[in-house]
Amino acid sequence: VTNLLEMARLESGQTLLRPDWQNLEELVGAARNELGARLAKHNVTVEIPPEFPLLHADAVLLERVLVNLLENAAKYVPEGKRIGIRAQAHGDTAAIAVWDDGPGIPEGREKAIFEKFMRGDPESPIAGVGLGLAITRAIVEAHGGTIAAANRPEGGAQFVVQLPLKPMPELDPEPEPESLP
Repeated sequence: VTNLLEMARLESGQTLLRPDWQNLEELVGAARNELGARLAKHNVTVEIPPEFPLLHADAVLLERVLVNLLENAAKYVPEGKRIGIRAQAHGDTAAIAVWDDGPGIPEGREKAIFEKFMRGDPESPIAGVGLGLAITRAIVEAHGGTIAAANRPEGGAQFVVQLPLKPMPELDPEPEPESLP
């Protein structure tokens, strides 16, 4: 029900973005903490370069994107297999990839899984109604970005979120103290 309400708000434009400067490493940490035990049985790696720029984004919504992608990976990836997050900045675009060593996405379903009520395998015994990735796409698009899914050549799936990078605002220099006569 929560996912249905969230999707309805996103589609109607009732969700207002509250963008501010966000540290991706902190957002990833918060998402991992929220998922706690669901990720504990997996080997999770995070690769974010120290020079990765701050993102101008809504922290709550961008964290929701990370939670949804990591939660999906944890659902479909067998225990002990790897789940990873990798980030890179290219010019004016940030690329954030969530990848895994799971079964991958059924051939031909790479775009369909982002539609409401669609699942990679409609007959899957794994619980879900097919809203998580639709919500994820709506949030990413509200930020001016894109998301795509593909199977990795070495096996497993990869979801790549691309977000625009905005230049950091110039800080006003400290005013010079006035000198006394």
